Amino acid sequence: MESLASPRLGIFYCSPSHSTSGESRRLLDHPSPPIDRVSAEVSTPPTAREMAETVFTPSLEGMKHVKSESSVILTKPFLDVCKQILPVLDKFGAAMALVKSDIGGNITRLENKYSSDPSKYEQLYSMVQEEVQNKTAKGSSSCTNGLLWLTRAMDFLVELFRNLLEHQDWTMSQACTDSYTKTLKKWHGWLASSSFTVAMKLAPNREKFMEVISGTGDIKADIEKFCTTFYPFLKENHDFLASVGLDDLKAS
Repeated sequence: MESLASPRLGIFYCSPSHSTSGESRRLLDHPSPPIDRVSAEVSTPPTAREMAETVFTPSLEGMKHVKSESSVILTKPFLDVCKQILPVLDKFGAAMALVKSDIGGNITRLENKYSSDPSKYEQLYSMVQEEVQNKTAKGSSSCTNGLLWLTRAMDFLVELFRNLLEHQDWTMSQACTDSYTKTLKKWHGWLASSSFTVAMKLAPNREKFMEVISGTGDIKADIEKFCTTFYPFLKENHDFLASVGLDDLKAS
């Protein structure tokens, strides 16, 4: 009977009637693990913790890439994180339709500018600096205006999610109204403020909402992580806009 060898796995099978070389005897004395064991070690399935995800998982992963190695906020990664929050707003239903539309519109405005010259606008504030130089930053359709209102809308969401963690006895409507009062309301005119008040009456049941966004992960831990990680980016936006005198623009 001839000897058979599997060079890929380094396993030798020899007939007892054949003598073996020193190398072959070494392999026989210390055989490689069985093929099924090797496969199991290579393709070990992820643990339940590794698989656990909530609706915040994509944005939490995306936030790791928002800043460059020199600690500058990058345009595309920042906008991508903002987009990854939109599915969360979908879970609110009609109550967040206006907010989602506003966020989506401002993301699109900034994305279009970035796409026109990705290398030129790689850094988020580059388009604002250009508009400041051209004296177009205060225009209602400017990217500066878009960044400002996008940041304010995200302020509102961070405050809302904090309320859901810190005020367990509040209804969703209460949490939304309080967040709006602390963030967007002072920048809105009467019409926008009235529209928001009406929308809040459509806020979903708090318990059902939390259940829907929980997925298979720890939703409270992810909300806390989202708020603490994303807030510094928003503050940096405000600080920059304030440095060029553009953080106090109101709705026209």
